[in-house]
Amino acid sequence: MMTDKQAITENIITDEMANPSPAKSMGDPGITPLSPSHIQNDTDQVRSEPSFVVVVAIDFGTTSSGYAYAFTKEPECIHTMRRWEGGDPGVSNQKTPTTILLTPDRKFHSFGYAARDFYHDLDPSESKHWLYLEKFKMKLHTTANLSIDTDLHAANGKRVKALDIFAYALAFFKEQALKELSDQTGGDFDNNDVRWVITVPAIWKMPAKQFMREAAYKSGLVSRENPEQLIIALEPEAASIYCRKLRLHQMVDLGTQTTQNGFSPTDNVGSGMTQVSPGHAKEHVRRNRQSRTFLVENVIGELWSELEEGDRYVVVDCGGGTVDLTVHQIRLPEGHLKELYKASGGPYGSIGIDYEFEKLLCKIFGQDFVDQFKIKRPAAWVDLMIAFESRKRAAAPDRTNPLNINLPFSFIDYYKKFRGHSVEHALRKSNVDFVKWSSQGMLRMSPDAMNSLFKPTIDHIIQHLTELFEKPEVSNIKFLFLVGGFAESPLLQQAVQNMLQGRSRIIIPHDVGLTILKGAVLFGLDPSVIKVRRSPLTYGVGVLNRFVEGKHPPEKLLVKDGTRWCTDVFDTFIAADQSVALGEMVKRSYTPAKPSQQVIVIHVYCSERENVSFISEPGVKKCGTLRLDVSGTESTALRREIQTLMQFGDTEIRAMAVDVSTGRTVKASIDFLSH
Repeated sequence: MMTDKQAITENIITDEMANPSPAKSMGDPGITPLSPSHIQNDTDQVRSEPSFVVVVAIDFGTTSSGYAYAFTKEPECIHTMRRWEGGDPGVSNQKTPTTILLTPDRKFHSFGYAARDFYHDLDPSESKHWLYLEKFKMKLHTTANLSIDTDLHAANGKRVKALDIFAYALAFFKEQALKELSDQTGGDFDNNDVRWVITVPAIWKMPAKQFMREAAYKSGLVSRENPEQLIIALEPEAASIYCRKLRLHQMVDLGTQTTQNGFSPTDNVGSGMTQVSPGHAKEHVRRNRQSRTFLVENVIGELWSELEEGDRYVVVDCGGGTVDLTVHQIRLPEGHLKELYKASGGPYGSIGIDYEFEKLLCKIFGQDFVDQFKIKRPAAWVDLMIAFESRKRAAAPDRTNPLNINLPFSFIDYYKKFRGHSVEHALRKSNVDFVKWSSQGMLRMSPDAMNSLFKPTIDHIIQHLTELFEKPEVSNIKFLFLVGGFAESPLLQQAVQNMLQGRSRIIIPHDVGLTILKGAVLFGLDPSVIKVRRSPLTYGVGVLNRFVEGKHPPEKLLVKDGTRWCTDVFDTFIAADQSVALGEMVKRSYTPAKPSQQVIVIHVYCSERENVSFISEPGVKKCGTLRLDVSGTESTALRREIQTLMQFGDTEIRAMAVDVSTGRTVKASIDFLSH
């Protein structure tokens, strides 16, 4: 924060627009910017870090979630959460499924495996009244005008408020983590001693990040009065921070290995890649299985010793819902990171494969049946998807034997009732020739059939990577880190290898699904490690400028009290893909239209284009509001000037303001959720 004294001594550059401006055409109160200027602040000045005893990071994923923590006194010791009860065959359960169950009267019942198992054991007549939700995080990415009131649909088709569901989930993690910390420290652990970190995809827009923060306030994770107790971390950034610490035995380098067929799925060594020194790797895996504590070397990892000042690398975070690509450059000696190109990606996570499987079932059994079955037998549908999940993980480029998927009895039974003929009959007469019925009552898929389910999702990722690598900022990439749960897929690994053709080394950390979680803890311990980011969008406000003949379009002319103004001018705070240093402020001054005005409300506009001249241009949308509460700052000064500082270099956009004549702080907030 700037101190009041500083703010007063900052000399204000006023221009000929300093006279109170006429009302603007867009129904905004009359505001005129006085002094557009960028000030670079020392990060240390911006925020004095409060002291916390422990950092707890929550990786709230689309398909699975978990938490990890480290005590600030031993930052190199990262503990991942206790093992969860439950678990699936063929799926490592260091995290728990992101599933939540509410009782028929909408109270929280359970989360994760517990929710799934309980829901599954309910009698169908009962289960239809319970509210079961899964894969609901994607709603925050796909909803265009996200608000506090956005709804989600439970498995039985009933609507629930998204904010309640996210708050219940965070409250559950808070309780679990505090319980574990209390057991560790032998006393009641105080939530005020925790700095919480929640991870979100880097491609999320501000409304989705703010929604997560609102859910955290509602869940009691942190209070509105103490916002800095919660940090929003970007998933690929967290992965990047962790990857810098990797030692050679903690990863697989795809370039130097042969792919093995005969690997046992328990050796989670980057799925079927042998190590340079197999003995070393086995030893490492064995160690990991007993302990949930990861020692992060305080030195920068061995891999890093190969990186020189200015080297660039890409982190590809392939999760359940989204794929996020981040390009970082290393700055020595401290190893700070600088973002080179704005985060990109899209909804190309592994659930895309589940949707393809669902489409395949619709093709064979009919959309009408599948829709009915999901609503009428929701627990059996969940079962079917669990069976598919474990086979999905067995898909590999060189697989030759078919994959069998168990159809739940109630699927077979309900289909016969619904259609009047058997599942076997449906498979025979469907023209899907690579899915057969096996005598044991299973769907038998050829490897090609399974690979074709992966294809649309992997094609999206490869297309995105190809486009990214064509950008001038993305040349000479030394390493590509493949992280996130989907990175374990040999099909995806092979596709990335084929695309890169040896241009960069592909590195996959062990426990690739936990990379983000561990990196988020490191980020919480030192949020200033990422010094420069790129703005994903152009942000600004609409203002009035003096009308200039020949420069401004005549339809924008507004004459007020004999002065000619140009309306709808876009005053850019920050442009898309512009570099912003941590703590860098954009400074503007605003004047209330009337001396009696209590609140100044300024509409914030954004666009994906870098150069915007008018807020009326196509692709420019209103995306938020900046509120300055000027009540109680009335002064005798002829012109009140409110100096506003906005910070864009962090994972969230923040605003603060000061009344120049009195030096008093003005309450400023910037809101991106539509109301």
